[in-house]
Amino acid sequence: MTVRQILAATSALVAVAGAAPGVAAGQATSAAVSPAPAAQRQPNFLVIVADDLGWSDLGAFGGEIQTPNLDTLALSGVRFTGFHTAPTCSPTRSMLMSGVDNHEAGLGTMAELLGDATRGRPGYEGYLNDRVASIAELLHAGGYATVMAGKWHLGLTPEREPAARGFEHSFALLQGLSNHFGEDQNAAWAAAGYAPSYRDDGKPAALPKGSYSADYFADRLIGYLDGAARAGDARPFFAYLPFTTPHWPLQAPAETIAKYKGRYDAGYEALRDARLARQKQLGLVPADAVAHATEKVPAWSSLSAEGKAIEARKMEVYAAMVDRMDQNVGRVIAALKRLGRYDDTIILFFADNGPEGNVIEAPSPRFKPATPGAAAADAPKQPAPALGIDNSLANIGRGSSYVGYGPGWAQANSTPSWLVKGYPTEGGIRVSAFATGRGVKGGGRIANANLDVRDVAPTLLDYAGLRQPQQFAGHPILPHEGHSLRPVLAAEAAGVRTAQEPVGYELFFRRALRKGDWKAVYLSAGTNRYTRQGVSTGRWQLFNVAADPGETRDLAVAEPGRLTELVAAYDAYAKAKGVVPLPAAETAAAPAARP
Repeated sequence: MTVRQILAATSALVAVAGAAPGVAAGQATSAAVSPAPAAQRQPNFLVIVADDLGWSDLGAFGGEIQTPNLDTLALSGVRFTGFHTAPTCSPTRSMLMSGVDNHEAGLGTMAELLGDATRGRPGYEGYLNDRVASIAELLHAGGYATVMAGKWHLGLTPEREPAARGFEHSFALLQGLSNHFGEDQNAAWAAAGYAPSYRDDGKPAALPKGSYSADYFADRLIGYLDGAARAGDARPFFAYLPFTTPHWPLQAPAETIAKYKGRYDAGYEALRDARLARQKQLGLVPADAVAHATEKVPAWSSLSAEGKAIEARKMEVYAAMVDRMDQNVGRVIAALKRLGRYDDTIILFFADNGPEGNVIEAPSPRFKPATPGAAAADAPKQPAPALGIDNSLANIGRGSSYVGYGPGWAQANSTPSWLVKGYPTEGGIRVSAFATGRGVKGGGRIANANLDVRDVAPTLLDYAGLRQPQQFAGHPILPHEGHSLRPVLAAEAAGVRTAQEPVGYELFFRRALRKGDWKAVYLSAGTNRYTRQGVSTGRWQLFNVAADPGETRDLAVAEPGRLTELVAAYDAYAKAKGVVPLPAAETAAAPAARP
């Protein structure tokens, strides 16, 4: 055991022996288990996270991709139409693990994108810091078995890896992406400066040759569950399954890609229209919902025959990645049923952010994500044959290709929302999500309330009968900011927030503040962002996202008082969380930044 785990276990023993009953969450000095009758023993938790999934990709959310396993789970439980995350992956994962804002948990920005304005600032460490205890640490201290297989992206050093942050067993990719087919293709990645780091219970490892990421992560998680059964370990478990699919590079097994051949030949506009119509049929969006206009995307009809073929192929591979993820979810669910653990398990599924809209091609030492819809000169177009990269039409999807699917498909997949990953607009932070399992009143129910990834940690503690401590491993930790979703899961309440509770978001100097149905958005005018020349306005905008989920009608002029209120709430949020302010040069260049 690590020193941190020993201290946590000691803290838990003290808590069980001396915790006072009825102490409110955040008031106890350590994690404490409330005794419960055997018939109401602590539930198991399975948290599944998809990487860069579009809001409408699953069949249960209006998509055409074959996702029968996820659809069955979603339709047996409750679907969330207002579940929000950070605009990109590692900030979201920090909030998931900690239950607090990413600017406090250490991921005020992505570690890969720390700059002069953010490097060295508190809350911008680039890893899950010690101001928080991870949900795995708290559950483990409270008697849970804790296992994970998949993407970590919350720290690269031994003291920041899953094995040091509460997971008894873990097979983890430490960075944000990797070749999906394993080490046989990683020599090229190493030459380009993109060598992935895998850890197996804290020891250096690799994705085995010939394996596929989603298959192998499911294999390992099932292996942990089977191993516990063989050992007679009857503890409740927290199983964390963060897939790297469908994150770029777009790669999938050939037999799965073949299922979608020709499916997307009509183009991204046709897909967008079909998905929005299906969402309306399913009751996921208002019947009069209008999709936001796509940004910086050439019309499908303007593409050459070769261009259409390449773009359609990218979407075919993307669909196969989602399909393969679904197949592996089905395998995990089958294992739970085989082991007799399914009926006592609560399952949460969500994506880490909206779909990726950058133009992404072959990696090189100077590679940077390109602008959505950028001109050819703005994106690295040439494959890297010296690195073994081949982005020809026939090769896209194999382990030697390296592409993303671009802004057209991404905005179709986020419809009706505005924009994509990297933005605090609904297209970047509203994700497909659902809950099912023990204690969840489902039957295909839809919950429309404003929910947040910061709510996950307090939800799990609530169901586990644990109280968040004030200290962990010998140092103070921040109290959870989210709310337990238990009233929503049990159909006892429509939501967990009042219309007056502010919820803030910031990343890459792009800002948003939500209060009830109202949302203020500020897209900075600068260019040193996640995208080189991203969409910007340089002023605050105001939307009623309940009536207008596509953020198509800016009400800043019609509702100046409300906008002033939300901007003031954002300023208070930013000050409280230590958000780095806009650079002075940009503030001076954007005099219309205030209403």
